[in-house]
Amino acid sequence: MEFQTLLYRKENHVLVITINRPPANSVNLTTVIDIEKAMDEAEKDKDVRVIVFTGAGEKGFSAGFDVTDAANAAETSPRGRALWTRIDRFSKPIIAAINGYAFGGGCELAMACTFRVMQENAKIGLTELNLGIIPGWGGTQRMPRLIGKSKALDMILFSKRITAREALEIGLVDRVAKEGELMKDVMEMAGLLAKRPPIAIKAVLNAVMAGIEQGFEAGISMEALGSAEVSTSKDAIEGFTAFFQKREPHFTGE
Repeated sequence: MEFQTLLYRKENHVLVITINRPPANSVNLTTVIDIEKAMDEAEKDKDVRVIVFTGAGEKGFSAGFDVTDAANAAETSPRGRALWTRIDRFSKPIIAAINGYAFGGGCELAMACTFRVMQENAKIGLTELNLGIIPGWGGTQRMPRLIGKSKALDMILFSKRITAREALEIGLVDRVAKEGELMKDVMEMAGLLAKRPPIAIKAVLNAVMAGIEQGFEAGISMEALGSAEVSTSKDAIEGFTAFFQKREPHFTGE
């Protein structure tokens, strides 16, 4: 596929989507449309089991919404909000490889991903209040979900920009990578995820999200549906067979 603002690369069941808008990798309407197209493709491509989001260059993951594209803000904002929510609810695991600053909408994109791995020299934060606006692509909801109400309000209301170690300490990111080793670490993690049973992963993601968004009963119901689906899958047969044969299973997503 061709994109104006993204690099799109597949490698061993892992899709790497790179926001390519130097110098800040900011998000405009074209970027939102490109990411929508990339997610459409990733959703239907059975060969894609894991997605990685990162930013081009060495300085930034994404500075968020491109304020120079204000003329398209009325369309960009609702589409961006819906797209980040789609990423949050996606049926395949998504890793944010935070290679530099992740501010505003860039931070919101990272929080929408399943996992966040941050390079040690990077910084992250929701900085919208510095402009007299608020996080508008899910940040007011996802940050408290990740780090709790008080810490989230401290981050948002004071537009704090914190280091990777600070983000790890409060639970905003899951891992910290040494400078220059981010993509090696992320691709290793993605490779391990890609070996896991795809149908079971989808069932877990759906059940967890249902519980978070709709409550315990909805989550339990979704878990039951997922359990019934995976129990009749070829992957379940392979998993049990490999266990008794004392070998590593080879899951095919069937």
